[in-house]
Amino acid sequence: MITIRNTGKLRALTVALIGLLTSTNAFAASDVSLKSNDFVGVSFWMISMALVAATAFFFLETQRVTAKWKTSLTVSGLVTLVAAWHYFYMRDVWVATGTTPTVYRYIDWMITVPLLMVEFYLILSAITKVPAGVFWRLMIGTFVMLIAGFMGEAGYMAVWPAFIISMAGWIFIIWEIYAGQAGKINADLAPAGVQSAFKLMRAIVVFGWAIYPIGYFLGYLTGSGPESSSQMLNVVYNLADVVNKIGFGVIIWTVAVSESEKSAVK
Repeated sequence: MITIRNTGKLRALTVALIGLLTSTNAFAASDVSLKSNDFVGVSFWMISMALVAATAFFFLETQRVTAKWKTSLTVSGLVTLVAAWHYFYMRDVWVATGTTPTVYRYIDWMITVPLLMVEFYLILSAITKVPAGVFWRLMIGTFVMLIAGFMGEAGYMAVWPAFIISMAGWIFIIWEIYAGQAGKINADLAPAGVQSAFKLMRAIVVFGWAIYPIGYFLGYLTGSGPESSSQMLNVVYNLADVVNKIGFGVIIWTVAVSESEKSAVK
């Protein structure tokens, strides 16, 4: 049973985190302001605040679910927390300089994307024992995808080879959650609610994550100029993060609350 003291502490912690995030203006110049026609900058501001709101929501909702679902919901909050922190930096870099904060974006992804992959392992672990191999295969595919993508965008590798290797990592992840051991465990052992959430999560990995290679292709492989590429990539990546981080967390929250309520009835 949730005590008033514990709930109060969690709310205080959430408020403190929001205050810490919203005070992050390390790169903002005092004489620089967001222009109304800067759609990239506007997208950074809107999404950074949406991520803060999602963080507060997920952390508070951990008090609503049973113990076996708390870790999954906490990880969802950590994903949006880390992303919000980086978005505050990225938005200030963009508004102040008009340049693409590639390094910050990939630092964010190097932390948040593995955490998103861990969610597949966690929701299956909430209903049965899952082999460690599932975890490691998801991690390997994730880091191959991210490292190759970064090397291509940062100029350490030719864009086409980096794109192909990154796509191979993504396809390996898709195989694992559809036809691999993770997909089979979900199909054979998970209750209907967990199966539904698992299917939605892997649909995001396929369709939501497809936005990133599309953005990479449009930005680097179509021959467009650096300025237009920068704007295209940032808008595409920003919109993708709404679905792939906040939306992903909402799916976890839905199944966690549903399964917790079923347990309470029993």
